[in-house]
Amino acid sequence: MALTVLIGGARAGKSALAAKLATQAAVPVVFLATAEALDDEMRDRIARHRAERPTEWDTVEEPVDLEEALAQVDPAHAIIVDCVTLWVSNMMLKGLSDEEIAERATAASSLVARRPAPTFVVTNEVGSGVVPSTDLGRRFRDVLGRVNIIWVEAATQALLVVAGRSIPLTSSELA
Repeated sequence: MALTVLIGGARAGKSALAAKLATQAAVPVVFLATAEALDDEMRDRIARHRAERPTEWDTVEEPVDLEEALAQVDPAHAIIVDCVTLWVSNMMLKGLSDEEIAERATAASSLVARRPAPTFVVTNEVGSGVVPSTDLGRRFRDVLGRVNIIWVEAATQALLVVAGRSIPLTSSELA
């Protein structure tokens, strides 16, 4: 049916919009979380997010093997993937190469683009800010930018979310 990518800065309202759109789909929802509780702050954040989700939603927590987790979801259920940013970070921390990460993004985005029920994917735009001062920071920015392009190219709709408002992104002039 539809793959929608919601891209924007941190705390811009992407996750709230994904939840609203998934609820409007009027089908069961699976929330696929990619965050890992690696410290107290993240454990608290994850607990807060769990508590905010509707109780009828199923939650799947998968920090790295996104394609396998997506393949297990009933094709009639909507999916929210929150978020690609952390997924890319997790793969980098596991030692995957930039090419392996791009291949996984292509496989996962292709899989959900063919689903009959809608999928809503949340990701951050990190290329609009200051150039990171470290090699790892610059690599992360570059890899996430490439992965975001892969997801948006597979999408039927992409929305830039800024300050709780969304702006449709049109097709690329580069194609």
